[in-house]
Amino acid sequence: MSILVNIVIADEDDLEAVGESQHPAGEWSGIQARDIDTNKIATLHCLLTGEGFHDALSRYEPVYVAADEDGATVLRIPDELVEKLAELDEDSFESVGEELAATEEFELSGWPAAEVVMLVEELAALGREADGNGEAMFVWMHKLLT
Repeated sequence: MSILVNIVIADEDDLEAVGESQHPAGEWSGIQARDIDTNKIATLHCLLTGEGFHDALSRYEPVYVAADEDGATVLRIPDELVEKLAELDEDSFESVGEELAATEEFELSGWPAAEVVMLVEELAALGREADGNGEAMFVWMHKLLT
């Protein structure tokens, strides 16, 4: 099963609208990705904050779950990770991306290091925008039926 993911920045008050959207990255600043799950987000969290995996994972409980079982689930990225992403500079994208690509979560999924580096760059840009605008970062996930 594949997961369609949109990672967007929006006001806290927009949480329900993000969850009900069919394509949040088209309505708010964001990116579209595939197969980014909670474990991958928590792995990034650990890498940037130094927090243990199980502690980080516990911070990613869904903040929105669609009433329809075929609907979306939304996670909120903690402010701490948004700030760490916002602090990344161009010199660190490659090292952080390569380190993330070498983790079990990304290796088992077969993510090429270059794609992970690009993901880190995109997330850092969103983190800077969210941090600068006082917005929250959300991960919208929708299962794709194959």
